[in-house]
Amino acid sequence: MKKNIPNIITSCNLISGCIATCFAFQGRASLALLFIVVGAVFDFFDGMSARLLKVSSPIGKELDSLADDITFGMAPSTMLFFHLSTADYPSMLEPFRDVLPYTAYIMAAFSALRLAKFNLDERQTLGFIGMPTPANALFWASLLVSMPALFDGSWGTLSVILLMLLCSWLLVSEIPMFALKFKHWGINDRGNLLKYGFLIFSLMSIIIGKVAAIPVIIVVYVLLSAMLTLFHIPVSGSSE
Repeated sequence: MKKNIPNIITSCNLISGCIATCFAFQGRASLALLFIVVGAVFDFFDGMSARLLKVSSPIGKELDSLADDITFGMAPSTMLFFHLSTADYPSMLEPFRDVLPYTAYIMAAFSALRLAKFNLDERQTLGFIGMPTPANALFWASLLVSMPALFDGSWGTLSVILLMLLCSWLLVSEIPMFALKFKHWGINDRGNLLKYGFLIFSLMSIIIGKVAAIPVIIVVYVLLSAMLTLFHIPVSGSSE
């Protein structure tokens, strides 16, 4: 039984992603976001339980990627699909109204590619190369829940498609991004100081801005990671 506990938790992540996808098809974005967050919690604890119980396995690793692509790839892509299905289109895009909503699933495909690369890329044992799929999913889900008016108007539709393509590229980009798992708790370590600071910033932002703060936090995370790379500042990390 002990060796199956992490896989059971991973399966709960997958089920949460399926439920989120169903709510997304119904246009119930808040509930879709809720189950994406629930899936993220299960995703956090499946790896932790595997390490604590010392029962990690190749099957668990593959199952984890499959679950993540449902929860962090399919579910947010379906939220975007619903948005594009009901949005206004500029006149030049109106002939493509029946086709363009399906472009949302490009993001699900890139999420799968990002997860496959992560499983094989030995450089990502201490951090991330490219944006983690949970970060991308939380960005889109919270953005569509809290700021749907941001993409109102005919040209807003084109903007959201271009932003989706940018995020798809970030998923498989070569930009190193720091992880938030601690190997030790000391604040003298430069990497820990950055992570503590980012966590405090994130917590304060959510207290003040609630769901609307989440997209801002993800944008800050990506920009901060890019700046650290630009200035050649190493920060230790962990696995996805």
